Amino acid sequence: MRVSVSWLREYVDLPADLPTGDLEQALVDLGIEVESVVDLRESVSGPLVVGEVLEIEELTGFKKPIRFCRVDVGAANGTGEPQEIVCGARNFAVGDKVVVILPGGVLPGGFAIGARKTYGRNSHGMICSAQELGLGDDHSGIVVLPEDVKAQPGDDARPVVGLDDVVVEMEITPDRGYALSVRGIARELSHALGVPFRDPADAPAPGATAEPAYPVEVRDPVGCDRFAARMVRGVDPTVATPGWMRQRLTAAGVRSISLAVDITNYLMLELGQPMHAFDADRIAGPLVVRRAEAGEKLTTLDGVSRTLSAEDLVICDDTGPISLAAVMGGETSEVLASTTNVLFEAAHWDPATVGRTARRHKLFSEAAKRWERGVDPALPLVALDKAVRLLTGLAGGTAGAEVLDIDHVAPRTPVTLPVDLPSRRVGVAYPPDRVVELLEQVGCTVTRGADRLAEDPGTVGTAAGGGAVLTVTPPSWRPDLTDPADLVEEVVRLDGYDRVPSVLPTAPPGRGLTWQQQRRRTVARSLAERGYVEVLAQPFVAPELVDQLGLPADDPRRPAVRLANPLSEEEPLLRTTLLGPLLGIVKRNVGRGQRDVAIYEIGTVFHPRPGAGAPPAMGVDRRPTDEEFAAADAVVPAQPRHVAVALTGEIEPAGWWGAGRTAGWADAIEAGRAVLDAAGIPADRVTVRAGERAPWHPGRCAELVVDDVVVGHAGELHPAVLAALELPRRTSAMELDLDALPAAPLAAGPTISTFPPALIDVALVVDDPVPAAEVRAALVEGAGPLLEDVRLFDVYTSQQLGEGRKSLAYKLTFRAPDRTLAGEEAVAARDAAVAVAAERFGATLRGA
Repeated sequence: MRVSVSWLREYVDLPADLPTGDLEQALVDLGIEVESVVDLRESVSGPLVVGEVLEIEELTGFKKPIRFCRVDVGAANGTGEPQEIVCGARNFAVGDKVVVILPGGVLPGGFAIGARKTYGRNSHGMICSAQELGLGDDHSGIVVLPEDVKAQPGDDARPVVGLDDVVVEMEITPDRGYALSVRGIARELSHALGVPFRDPADAPAPGATAEPAYPVEVRDPVGCDRFAARMVRGVDPTVATPGWMRQRLTAAGVRSISLAVDITNYLMLELGQPMHAFDADRIAGPLVVRRAEAGEKLTTLDGVSRTLSAEDLVICDDTGPISLAAVMGGETSEVLASTTNVLFEAAHWDPATVGRTARRHKLFSEAAKRWERGVDPALPLVALDKAVRLLTGLAGGTAGAEVLDIDHVAPRTPVTLPVDLPSRRVGVAYPPDRVVELLEQVGCTVTRGADRLAEDPGTVGTAAGGGAVLTVTPPSWRPDLTDPADLVEEVVRLDGYDRVPSVLPTAPPGRGLTWQQQRRRTVARSLAERGYVEVLAQPFVAPELVDQLGLPADDPRRPAVRLANPLSEEEPLLRTTLLGPLLGIVKRNVGRGQRDVAIYEIGTVFHPRPGAGAPPAMGVDRRPTDEEFAAADAVVPAQPRHVAVALTGEIEPAGWWGAGRTAGWADAIEAGRAVLDAAGIPADRVTVRAGERAPWHPGRCAELVVDDVVVGHAGELHPAVLAALELPRRTSAMELDLDALPAAPLAAGPTISTFPPALIDVALVVDDPVPAAEVRAALVEGAGPLLEDVRLFDVYTSQQLGEGRKSLAYKLTFRAPDRTLAGEEAVAARDAAVAVAAERFGATLRGA
């Protein structure tokens, strides 16, 4: 929100000598974040004057049109002779008054102006555009002053274009929609500085008449609980927007369009009431306010044809939708340069509906920004009356006596507030009279109730013995005040946050991290030590992700929780697997030239509870009961914590030392083993076996099993998935359910033998589909207690072994705890191990 201080002064008596720093601090003290305070008087230094164009010579032979101009700048240049200036703009003619900065001047951004030769001519200064002066973003042409400007050539141009003002830019939080207006900011400053405030909306306005200004039917009184309209006929379409209005719009960052449209934008900024101006002659039949039919089309004022959703609110005539209600009007009914009959509309729309519509269509207009934050429902008639008076006063025409006002606005619900609640909550003594005074400053109607005779169970922390109760009815412009806590915040805010003491709470006793927290940190550290980079992905996914991942129709990961108000309509679902967002990060990094990627994430996934209904309504005035907690918990989706990795490219880089190694399915499986090891799961309780699960490649997918329970999968992703997600070939991933892992057993100290080991290598030939992990398990089972360690160190295939056969070479380590093993004992243990592998898998010794 940008607003000029001169505009604010119309409604609040700011001290004439108020420093900009004090103005900024007053707003900050009220909880309004100030982005900048710009004194426009200091933004342009040096001679900035009014000039009158005397001659224009068109220069040819260049890539773009260039003009050589002679401009009368009076005596500002010291000679009184016309100033020679080269300019590329085309929107001015001989006789126009323009803004000229002479050599020696400096424009915003430190852009110094001098005399130079360009395009074969000498140019002494510059004719300025609004963007160059820091007045807006319009750089399509230079500033042409209106004909009614009284300034003469050579006069200081600063007051003419509004560079004698101060502009405040603020970031308004979503709960303070009223502050997106001059009215709201002026009221806030009156509180902060203790100066009088004049409400621009406190003006009489004609009410509804028996004959409406235009026939309108509202079919959805929930989405639109108030709709008002008035007509102006016979407007002079050639009248331009007056300079004072254009200056204020420009300072607020709003582009001037036409008089009728500028009036609606001006009143939106002043009052906070968005409006719309229709060309009445381009409306076919009565207006209908309704929800759109799915698939209906509307071309909005920005020229984009939009496909509407059944949730969108629209204004229609006999031809169909002509306006995306509260967001943007349509092309078919917009005010044109020839418009003579204008229908002004001012309504009140449901904030949630408008917010979802704006996000769905990615159309964050100034009107939608205000509607989704809440607009005063008492403003429509006042705004219409002001709009009609402005238009008829500036462009003539006749205001219709008929007024349409369809009003279904529900009265505000009073809030019961124990008068001592602000003191008890904040720790500052607020006398009852002070509480009442501050709430009335906000605009609330306060009624003192009887003292409480006993503890009120419906009020948090109510002291036994009673105390006065206030019945507070919030004003119409504060839809955010719905609970006692909101009123407490207002008391604290207006009395001053600086009065609230900073007291550190006493730290409660504890036992440090839980074993689950320690496990997560250990797992994260283990993956980081192996070269994986941690990422934090957004938990929101698109509906088509499950198809891209190739999940079967009956996969439990297909059902997902849909957000009621998603940040993006393209990603309205909560993830059921970490892989979707994680692989999206891989794609983004690969697309930006990072070919070798190894990342991991530890986070929650969300599984909807079957048959879950709506959560119970719970206020903030008391602690929910155990039954309410249980009912709410029954609706909340299950949120197990998973860990996942994704890797592609080289896992070991190439260099002068030799060739590198490309990441593959084995690295993903090893990452799963590393997680289980870091989680404290003993190796003898872990089984890695072949498995099948989307989105992995059926022949290159492993199940990670702990105590006969599948806790995760790892391997190479399916080629179809890689193609759908535009990922490199051989991209691999692992995902494991951390919450499914049992608690780590108490670790026993290892038994260390001082006797030498016996090392024996054995190479077994088995069928190609036989998993190496299951052959290892057979060797361990057959070797007996003398086997200390077994490790696979080679996998070999060749034509000599036969089609569909492979050789697995293992290094066996035998050791006895109490003696040096004889060679015969080690060989016997090896033979026993090979015998079990031969019996179970038909394994034969290679070369035998």
